[in-house]
Amino acid sequence: MPPKNLPLGPVMIDLEGTAVTEEDRRRLMHPLTGGVVLFTRNYTDPGQLGRLTAEIHGLRNPPLLITVDHEGGRVQRFREGFTAIPAMRELGRIWDSDPQQARQLARETGYVLAAELRAHGVDLALAPVLDVDHGASSVIGNRAFHFNLRAIAELARALLQGFKQAGMSGVGKHFPGHGHVSADSHHEVPTDERTFEQIAATDLEPFRRLVEDGIGGLMPAHVIYSRVDALPAGFSAVWLKQVLRGRLGFDGMIFSDDLSMEGASVAGSVIERGQLALAAGCDMVLVCNNPGGVEELLDGLNYSMPAVSLARLARMHGRQQPEGMAGLRESDRYSRALRAVAGISRRDGELPLV
Repeated sequence: MPPKNLPLGPVMIDLEGTAVTEEDRRRLMHPLTGGVVLFTRNYTDPGQLGRLTAEIHGLRNPPLLITVDHEGGRVQRFREGFTAIPAMRELGRIWDSDPQQARQLARETGYVLAAELRAHGVDLALAPVLDVDHGASSVIGNRAFHFNLRAIAELARALLQGFKQAGMSGVGKHFPGHGHVSADSHHEVPTDERTFEQIAATDLEPFRRLVEDGIGGLMPAHVIYSRVDALPAGFSAVWLKQVLRGRLGFDGMIFSDDLSMEGASVAGSVIERGQLALAAGCDMVLVCNNPGGVEELLDGLNYSMPAVSLARLARMHGRQQPEGMAGLRESDRYSRALRAVAGISRRDGELPLV
């Protein structure tokens, strides 16, 4: 059956398991749906993943955007059959002794990460983390490259160069910075009491530099910066329209963080969260691990995706036809990158997020 011609919508949803069920299919075909985020529960092996992404892409025209949190270290959803990507902190440690080598390894790491995802039909990794490691946030921890602003920006830039070589864009997170608060926004509502000037001089700086470099997407934090706005950044027109779009000049895709997280609860019901996030400046909102919330949002959200958001979304799809793992394994470029990644010490030792 040919794909149905249907414009993409502003909602990104998840799936129940390793294959598309009838319930999944109904949600994926909803006019408000525009993308899918995959989790560990959606993966068994490379062949299954390739079939799953092909089925999802074949449902609609233009195809749904397929994404995954695949940062490396403890946040890597697909493991068996994929290269173990080190936590980004490992690149930061190498930076301390040899910045040039760290940049080169970041580029090779980005290429391996993105090329393997593209080979299995995944469009986009929700990475890299651009948060500054202030030593306060356990949920960020070694997901952050460093506490040094230059190191963060340059390593992220190199990682994204590797993404680009493999035909993938990237999504920097968590704007304007999650690293200064100890609370985990998955389970609490974190509050950062610094002034805008303090945030701009530190945490905002890596985002500014990556915006100048043309990063494709950004994801705001479910953190309240109380001396700037009473709303978390992902629901704040101050942060998204005035600062990110206006002051920084960002013209890429803004993805909300998961609306099911506790950090989003201050914005009301899931419909109110979705409406507020989109009104504040998000182009797409995510609802994960909450089938009832997905149903409620798809049934109740009244929103038509503007042309500018559709154009931004189109730029986030994977570029160039993926060659599959067989083709990758015959590639000298991939072989060199694999050897480089294998030489990076992994000392994260933390449990994977689910």
